[in-house]
Amino acid sequence: MEHTGTTRRTQAERDAITVEIGYALSSAAFLGALAFGVVAGPALLFELPHAVRRTLVVSGVCVASVLFVVRAVSVLVRFGHEAGAGSRSRSGSGGQPSQPGRTNPDS
Repeated sequence: MEHTGTTRRTQAERDAITVEIGYALSSAAFLGALAFGVVAGPALLFELPHAVRRTLVVSGVCVASVLFVVRAVSVLVRFGHEAGAGSRSRSGSGGQPSQPGRTNPDS
């Protein structure tokens, strides 16, 4: 069965996607850990009542989780938009001309 309208990704494109996913996950994990430390840090450093300590830790987990997801999604969506714009300019619908060494007159 032949698929129409689909294009195969090159190895470089697959590598770029893999690197971008790694970056998205690592930067999201760092941001989540930082947020958790800021919110729940006082509960872990100081002797606080149990209710306050539990509230800070649960709040820290919630804030860290939300920021992790938001960061990962925003990085991947931005990459998707940039990758889509790059493939459109390579196909000849705007961007730089296909002849090396020549510049676009509008640039």
